[in-house]
Amino acid sequence: MVTQTGNNDSHYDDNNSNNVDEMAAREKAINDWLPITSARNAKWWYSAFHNVTAMVGAGVLSLPYAMAELGWGPGVAVLVISWVITLYTLWQMVQMHEMIPGKRFDRYHELGQQAFGEKLGLYIVVPQQLVVEVSVNIIYMVTGGKSLKKFHDTVCDDCKKIKLTYFIMIFASVHFVLSHLPNFNSISWVSLVAAIMSLSYSTIAWAASVDKGVQPDVDYGYKAKSTAGKVFNFFSALGDVAFAYAGHNVVLEIQATIPSTPEKPSKGPMWKGVIVAYIVVALCYFPVALIGFYIFGNAVTDNILIDLEKPKWLIALANMFVVFHVIGSYQIYAMPVFDMIETLLVKKLHFRPTSALRFITRNIYVAFTMFIAICFPFFGGLLSFFGGFAFAPTTYFLPCVMWLAIYKPRRFSLSWFTNWICIFIGICLMVLAPIGGLRQIILQAKTYEFFS
Repeated sequence: MVTQTGNNDSHYDDNNSNNVDEMAAREKAINDWLPITSARNAKWWYSAFHNVTAMVGAGVLSLPYAMAELGWGPGVAVLVISWVITLYTLWQMVQMHEMIPGKRFDRYHELGQQAFGEKLGLYIVVPQQLVVEVSVNIIYMVTGGKSLKKFHDTVCDDCKKIKLTYFIMIFASVHFVLSHLPNFNSISWVSLVAAIMSLSYSTIAWAASVDKGVQPDVDYGYKAKSTAGKVFNFFSALGDVAFAYAGHNVVLEIQATIPSTPEKPSKGPMWKGVIVAYIVVALCYFPVALIGFYIFGNAVTDNILIDLEKPKWLIALANMFVVFHVIGSYQIYAMPVFDMIETLLVKKLHFRPTSALRFITRNIYVAFTMFIAICFPFFGGLLSFFGGFAFAPTTYFLPCVMWLAIYKPRRFSLSWFTNWICIFIGICLMVLAPIGGLRQIILQAKTYEFFS
């Protein structure tokens, strides 16, 4: 009897072992298929141009407008403080990617789960990250369409005017193709082109402004005349600046593509790439913001390229550079969304990981962002609203909250003070910026006709 029981136990153990092996093999196969974890052979310079592409987007063109609503002193202060804080919080995320030996937090929500618990971490991080990434994709649809329209109108004065709706659809058609590239490494060439384009059109924006010269009767006072208008515009401008620093929402996913060993962890090459990216960000943001405001004053629009009419060929070229750049930016922000959707379908709902599943889900997502962009192309208001509502938490203070929760620095130490200051500034941004952005959307909606 004893022998029989031993054989049964042995048979059970073998079956249990086989089941565990099968589950591990299936898990590995799924991870090898998912966009974020399927390739880990990126170099440090991949980190550099992915981060440039993620950061320098539509936001840079609205910075002179933000300066006009903030004023010289507050404007410069907000730009510099934002650059410093977001570099610090990005450093925190790079450090936390592999804080547990042998484990990598490949996705923002995985880090959230480590900090706040399995369920609470998901509830805190996933909605915010999705709002950021989906809203960026919608705004880039609008930006791509507007820049295509500006290019068309610049090179063809006498042509029949075409609705913005059609240009957004043309821009979206590119993504119905590119969205089927499987992972981050496969879009690296798109991202590299986009990073070069961002530096190019930013340079054109400030250089063409210098060439145009300071405008007659330039006014550096606030555009709004009423106190309420000035306050709401100030809030809105804070959101524009927050929108300009959005790379944190994809930084762990970018770092996940870099190989890592105990001797050479991924944080080394990743941080090297981040430093290069932030130097490029400074070269793009500060000249455009300060020179654009200096040249046009409070008459500047929410996209500085629209203010620049001559030389025509250069402005047309800059707008086409914007189109190429936001093509890359769209893909950088869409990839983590694809990863979330595909993870849900394959791991939770047990769909088979096939090309057909990927084809259908990604096309539906691109079509969704295109449709929303066509319905609500309120460029300036969208920047402000989403910049404060979602970008401020994930960029300015959520990394600090996670750092405090995980590392628990000594109370009143430098690290403790630094993190709480960042959290206070981030919460102020999150509360104030959407108020100004929502007001702008309401004002613009009064005169807007659908599908115009």
